[in-house]
Formats: sequence, structure tokens, C-alpha cells
Amino acid sequence: MAVTIKSARELELMREAGRILEKVHDELGKAIKPGISTKDVDTLGEKIIRDFGCTPSFLDYHGYPASICVSVNDEVVHGIPNKNHILQDGDIVSLDAGVIYKGYHSDAARTHAVGRVSDAAAKLMEVTKQSFFEGIKYAKAGYHLFDISNAIDAYVRPFGYGIVRDLVGHGIGSSLHEDPQVPNFRQIRRGIRLRPGMTLAIEPMINMGRFEVEWLDDDWTVVTKDGSLSAHYENTVLITDGEPEILTFNGGLNDR
Repeated sequence: MAVTIKSARELELMREAGRILEKVHDELGKAIKPGISTKDVDTLGEKIIRDFGCTPSFLDYHGYPASICVSVNDEVVHGIPNKNHILQDGDIVSLDAGVIYKGYHSDAARTHAVGRVSDAAAKLMEVTKQSFFEGIKYAKAGYHLFDISNAIDAYVRPFGYGIVRDLVGHGIGSSLHEDPQVPNFRQIRRGIRLRPGMTLAIEPMINMGRFEVEWLDDDWTVVTKDGSLSAHYENTVLITDGEPEILTFNGGLNDR
């Protein structure tokens, strides 16, 4: 496993990539409403990314055909935007996006309510987001990688939700996916020791029902096997000598 430690210059570029991606998500969040198509979301997202002088990380990545992964209800991740897939009141929609700024990536995901959603759906989204923040309490130099995984698991499990196991977080930098992998479920071993300068995309994917998932025939879209709702929350995180720095989120750790 080759985990890269980023230089000051690399971190400067990744901070800018993160700042831009946060703005992309802010604008997409404002656009989410009943009646918009998932293709409309992708078109808007790509325009915003390119208007910032960046390139979408996902477009043509291993053949993925869009800039924004738009995953609705039981779609966990990698939903392919479609002009005929219209968001309806009560849906939940996960938007996963990345940008490349001067050769460096950022990666973040948000799950949004479309109109008014059920209390159960709202709770799933809230728990998924909070599980990220529970995990990064251990995203500090001196802790071990799987301390993050175990904290996410410990927070989510009492709610009875399924934590996706077939997909995990990852390192990030000049490549979208780098070592190490970052599971969101409990691990037996502790994993590598975290060091300042490591950059991780930490991304809990939580199902209302069971943890099992399957791939649709398009070979991209991942759905819950039992048809239950799924939520996704992700940020690019820098390990420092102190508190973790969230490169794709400008709020403080207590401002969310």
C-alpha cells in the first residue's frame, strides 16, 4: 500500500479543488426540486464545474458517462443521469461529484430531500451525515485508519440501518482513487497509523434496510438489494497535527 503524503503546494491545490466543489454542491442543492430531471442536475453541475475552470473528475472515468452521479431513493451510488428520470416530491437524491483543479481532485457527496420527505427518510439522511462527523473525530495523526471505520459503525448500528460493505472511501490526490481504502463498517485490525498530509475521501453509504447491494445492467448504478432507501455523505479530509481539515466543507466541526 502506497499512501501519499501531500506537500504544502499539493494541499494548496486540493484546498482550492475542495472550495470549488463545495460551491458546486451548494448550487446543485438549490436546484433540487420536484420536476427537475436527473439529466438537468448533471448538465447544471458540469456547467458550474467548467465555469470555475475545472474538469469533472467523473466524466469518462472508467467509462462513466456523466459529470455528476445522481442516485435516487434505492440507488446507492453511481446513478446515471437521464432526461426521463424526473424527481418527484418525497424522493431523496444523492449527488456525488468531483472536480480536478490543476491536476488535483476533490470528491464529495450530499443527499437531498426532494420536496417533503417522510420522517423516516429524513432520519436516514441525518444519521448518514452525522456518521461522517462521528468518524472524523478519529481522523487525526496518531489514530489508526480503522478507528474512523469503527466510529462510523458504532454510531450507525444502533439505528438498525445497513452499512454498505461493497463500496468504501479512499485516498485522493493527483488521482481520484488512491490508497488507502476507508471502510465504513467495523474492522478487526486497526489499519495504518494516520499521518499529517494524508488526504482521504470519507463517505458513509447507509441503507434504511439491509447492507447488501447489487449492480444494475448498466454496470454502474448500485441499488439496495431489498429496495430500501439509501443515503450518502462524503467529504475530502486532510489529516493534520490537530483537528482534521474538511476541504469540501467550510463549516466548523460544530457548525453543521
